[in-house]
Amino acid sequence: MTALPRLSPTLRSVAALAEAGLISPETADALAPVGQRYAVAVTPEIAAALHAGAGDGVARQFLPDARELVTLPEELPDPIGDAPHSPVPGIVHRYADRLLLKLVSTCAVYCRFCFRREMVGPGKEMLSAEETEAALAYIADHPAIWEVILTGGDPLVLSARRLREIKARLDAIPHVGALRIHTRVPVVAPERITGELVDALGGRLPVHILIHANHADEFTPAARAAAARLVNAGIPLFGQSVLLRGVNDSVPALTDLFRTMVSLRIKPHYLHHGDLAPGTAHFRLPLAEGMALMRALRGPLSGLALPTYMLDIPGGYGKVPVTADYLTPDGQGGWWVTDPQGRRHAYRDTGESHN
Repeated sequence: MTALPRLSPTLRSVAALAEAGLISPETADALAPVGQRYAVAVTPEIAAALHAGAGDGVARQFLPDARELVTLPEELPDPIGDAPHSPVPGIVHRYADRLLLKLVSTCAVYCRFCFRREMVGPGKEMLSAEETEAALAYIADHPAIWEVILTGGDPLVLSARRLREIKARLDAIPHVGALRIHTRVPVVAPERITGELVDALGGRLPVHILIHANHADEFTPAARAAAARLVNAGIPLFGQSVLLRGVNDSVPALTDLFRTMVSLRIKPHYLHHGDLAPGTAHFRLPLAEGMALMRALRGPLSGLALPTYMLDIPGGYGKVPVTADYLTPDGQGGWWVTDPQGRRHAYRDTGESHN
């Protein structure tokens, strides 16, 4: 197994969080089982933001919570159904013209609401050389594939040298027309966005980067500078966020987040409804509350700053906008969701209501 490049010193245990003063020693004792069950990582950038006074909008995303050990019957180890669409390790091929290439299963930070929390973390590492070759061969052998999406884990934990190699291999596949990268790194470990890394993304294929951020306070001065380095190099940036209880579940919080993105030349792209990942019920809102928030934003918030509110249908049936075109109440407190192929699926809304 190939070793990953060493990241900046990061707090990787509940005990380390307590030693850094981010949680109390008493809290650390209670949270020890959470740290044993799910990966913990808080980078120096996020730790500094928390010490500098970033509120619950940041803390709740990265500091463990005892409620993570409560798994509802509806929650799934693979909530969006990656496994049925994975023909070879590292590939998720759900749509004909695009696929996910998951080179790594580690991240710079571990979000407490992560939908792949059962699949990422220390010890998962990255694809072997043989698996990487098989994944690239799969892409080369399927001419319908036009877009490759690097995700994981977080692909920008890879070294600039490795990214350059992967980019060159994809550039050489004639039918691939675009490369997309999903990452948290510019926000949580902005020191990694070096000139060398930006240069590694050059070449034939245009690169689009989707930066995951959920609260305006995540955009520290260093994170803003990292975003500027990417945009100034000609790489378009888009924002993707998750609607989270206690983080951004209000009109002011979402307005601040999306306006901050636009001010940094990041186009808000998707606002994801929380997936049915184990131990994440305390983060999810009911769909009706999410729709009400989006209605409240439309008009007062510029269309340039509005993302599309999306639901990933459990079971691997794809993403759909959370609108009346795709969702209808089932009359029993749940929903019927129509997938992109026109099939209907029952969805039980397990979000916690304010009411």
